[in-house]
Amino acid sequence: MAERIEQRLEDRIPELEQLERVGLFTPKEIRAVLRKASALEYKIQRRALRKEDFVNYIQYEINLLELIKKRRARIGYSFKKEEIESSIVHRVHSLFKRATGKWKEDVQLWLSHVAFCKQWVISKWVLVTSHLLCIKTNSFISSVAALWIMAAKWEMETRLSSESARHLFLRALRFHPECPKLYQEYFRMELMNAEKQRKEKKEFEQAKMDLVGPLNLRYCLLMYHTLESVEFRLAVLSIAKLFDFTQDLQKEILESLQTEYADDPLTWDYMARRELDLGSLKSTEPTTKQMKVSEVTQREERCCAVFEEAVTAVPTEDMWKCYITFCLERCNRKTNSEELKQKRLERTLSVFSKAHESSLLPESLYKQWLQLLLESNLSEKATEVAEAATKRFSLSAEMWQMRLQVLIQLKNDNVTQCFEEAFKHLKSKVCGTLPLWALWVEWSEGTNSKQDTEALYQRSLHATAPAESVTMKEKYLDWAYRNGGYKKVKRVFTSLHENRPLSLDFFRKMIQIEKEQESCKMLHLREYYERALREFGSTDSDLWLDYIKEELSHPQGKPENCGSIHWRAVKMLQGDLVEDFISKYTLLQTGHL
Repeated sequence: MAERIEQRLEDRIPELEQLERVGLFTPKEIRAVLRKASALEYKIQRRALRKEDFVNYIQYEINLLELIKKRRARIGYSFKKEEIESSIVHRVHSLFKRATGKWKEDVQLWLSHVAFCKQWVISKWVLVTSHLLCIKTNSFISSVAALWIMAAKWEMETRLSSESARHLFLRALRFHPECPKLYQEYFRMELMNAEKQRKEKKEFEQAKMDLVGPLNLRYCLLMYHTLESVEFRLAVLSIAKLFDFTQDLQKEILESLQTEYADDPLTWDYMARRELDLGSLKSTEPTTKQMKVSEVTQREERCCAVFEEAVTAVPTEDMWKCYITFCLERCNRKTNSEELKQKRLERTLSVFSKAHESSLLPESLYKQWLQLLLESNLSEKATEVAEAATKRFSLSAEMWQMRLQVLIQLKNDNVTQCFEEAFKHLKSKVCGTLPLWALWVEWSEGTNSKQDTEALYQRSLHATAPAESVTMKEKYLDWAYRNGGYKKVKRVFTSLHENRPLSLDFFRKMIQIEKEQESCKMLHLREYYERALREFGSTDSDLWLDYIKEELSHPQGKPENCGSIHWRAVKMLQGDLVEDFISKYTLLQTGHL
């Protein structure tokens, strides 16, 4: 492996010599490039290859290309590109080929290769794309579809070949017949082609256009029936609206929505929002600000009238969510009219109340309602709504957290009582209460005595699930250091270090605290590292390396211990982590880490 790496580094020397000779890089920068390249080469020559190592190497080389480009522009030097850039581009291309050969189904890797080739090796990007399109994978349909669309767009816009673009789309749909995005973009392409033909009709005989135009429209009329879903129909309709010759097509799609999806909230949502675009003022008429406000108000009221009809016809949470989302969007729109702003706020709060009274307000929207109430200084109403929310969703930790945040923000006297009530309702929930405990101790830190807060931390360790108690132990350790100093945190650490499960951050936090002390003792650091390695030594190679670095750099460290630590690491680490550790340890010895 070492010989291969040396050879690859030697292959770089001609381009680096040229960079120095023409004044693009200094000797110091050349040495830095060699050091970095050496470290990157070690990582991609290991037996157990990692994708992120290739990505990092590729990104470094691309950054180098960009830097050279900027340096050239700055000094006005444009020669020797064959000796410098071409060599780097070829190396990046080879790295991509190795990576895509190893991880064939990683579409993002292929897309990155295509993007690189389009920028630096234009002649190769079509070839790379065609290689990817041959991969018949079901795991990344939407991403692969993006590649098909990219290729078809290139045929349509660069090569001006609608036939080739159509052929690619039809081929793509044979591979992915259930992919809505492909159908939508094919639909868009056919409409674009029809529009192009319409614009060119002056250059062709009318008889010829009469044959071609309707043919393309017939393609489009059939397209939107392919996939049965309201989302797909609406997406196709939004595309059709971009073209001024598709009125009949739009009408047909709209009628199909109202007939086939009359009970779907998305259909009602579209029909309501459509009122915003209808009945606008004629541009020839002189308008005043008041007239514009009046018109906007009328349009929004027409929208709300449709929504009111909708929540009666389709009384579901999803339908109310559509209605409320519309009201919130209008409420958040900027306007200079205080009257319009107030109307929007009142309307939104009214719709929230109606949905709540119907017991159809989704849990996720209560937070937005409360936020709006608090922003409007309606504190009493906010408290009332928060209480009602926890009654309706009494087993939801999120609802209780939301209610408690309201009480804390309003400095209510019943915060502690509400916390107790929350945990009484949630006592059957083993998991999911961590945010509540975190909120309680955070509130207690600023309100209660240190003794009460510490009692709360200790209580939380027994009340939370084992996995969640890990976070509370970290918070307890941090609080102890902030409020009691080194001696206090040492006592807390001693009381907890055998109380499993523990996190690596728990030990790293204690290591960092020790290192912040003026009399930082290596004896204590060894204890913390040894305890951490007892828990995580088989799964974290960086922990071993940090331990070795500490022995090498600390005034009280013993470099002679590094050999035994290395031996223990190799024996304890699992799988590929051993090779990863050895590689990093080698870099550490050579000064590259």
